[in-house]
Parts: sequence; C-alpha cells; structure tokens
Amino acid sequence: MTPEAAAGAALDGLGPGACVLVAVSGGGDSLALLHAAARAAGPRGIIVLAATVDHGLRARSAAEAEAVGRACAALGVPHAVLRWEGAAGGNLQERAREARRRLLGARAQAVGAGLVLLGHTADDQAETVLLRLARGSGVDGLSGMPAAFEAEGVRWARPFLGLSREALRDWLRGRGIPWAEDPSNDDPRFDRARARAMAGALAGLGLTRGRLLRTAAHM
Repeated sequence: MTPEAAAGAALDGLGPGACVLVAVSGGGDSLALLHAAARAAGPRGIIVLAATVDHGLRARSAAEAEAVGRACAALGVPHAVLRWEGAAGGNLQERAREARRRLLGARAQAVGAGLVLLGHTADDQAETVLLRLARGSGVDGLSGMPAAFEAEGVRWARPFLGLSREALRDWLRGRGIPWAEDPSNDDPRFDRARARAMAGALAGLGLTRGRLLRTAAHM
C-alpha cells in the first residue's frame, strides 16, 4: 500500500467538509503523513490542519517547528505550534508522550477536528512490542499500538502501521521532499533508541520486524 492509499483509508469514514489534524514533528514519518494526507484529502473534500508539539527539550526544536510551518504553508495547510512547558522531572519520554496527546487533543477540539493522524510506522510497532516484551507485558501489551483509538474526546488513527520507515523515506526522496532526523532517536539514554540500535543483532536471532508484527497481530 502506498502512503497516499494508507492515509486515504484512514479518511474514508469522513464526509466532505470534515476536518482532520495531522501531528507533524518534521521527521520523515510525520512529513510523509502530512503530504500523503494532503493528497488524499483534496479529492474527498476534507480539510487538513497540522500541529507540531515543541517540547523545548533541544536547542533546535523551535527552528524545526518553524520548518514544519513552512512545509505546511507550501501545501496550503494551516499549522500551529503547541508548546509544552513541563519538561522537568519524572520519566521524560513518558511525560512527553502524555503531553503530546493532551496538547494535540485539545487543539483538535478547539479547531473542530474529529480525527487526529499520527505517523507511527511498522518499525515503531515492532519496537513497541519488543520493549513491552522486555518489561514482561501480557497479551494486551504485546498486541502493540492500536491502529485507531479514542482519547481526549477525539478519534486518533495511525495509518502507517503497515509501512516501514524506509518505505516512507523512499517515497519522500522520490518527490524531493526533505525531512529532519530527531537526534533523540539515536540517544542511548532512551529505551526506544537502544531497541532500534539492537534491531540488526536481534534479526540475526530470528526476532525480525516481521516476526514482532506477527506477534502483535496474534495477540
């Protein structure tokens, strides 16, 4: 399935005039989602908006959010930057995820968007299953991230769970669309970065992305 087809499938339950909010960080996955959703929404008469959550955790985060704004402007997609002010203390990544969901949900309700699109990929799903396996999760945890769910008073969808990161980047390269890589993706302080770094070694033992995805499907 192409990114456009995947985004279109997520929009198929919406009628003309409906509004969706795309979460865009500026990385390859979310920029592919932005462009794919904009392409799929036009013929369906659906309005696309975008939002970037700036956690303020890196010196370049504000500049990256501005770059997303320029990419959105080129597509004619209204864009908002949502800033999180509570970075100190606790499990940083978990608190950042909670903040993202809360801020995006509030933005969706404010602009009348009944659906929020997230750019998680098959690689993210495999990493999620691996991390939950390491923590001793049961059946519910090993089922991975849902493709659709409700939270914060709106519906959420992850159209790209069946597509790999590299497939999305190939799609962007083919269209000359640049993206920014988040350095935290390779920061060994974070569990997900360490899981990503181990992917090659684990695949050699048979614990491939495909096998982890099949485990999630079985669960």
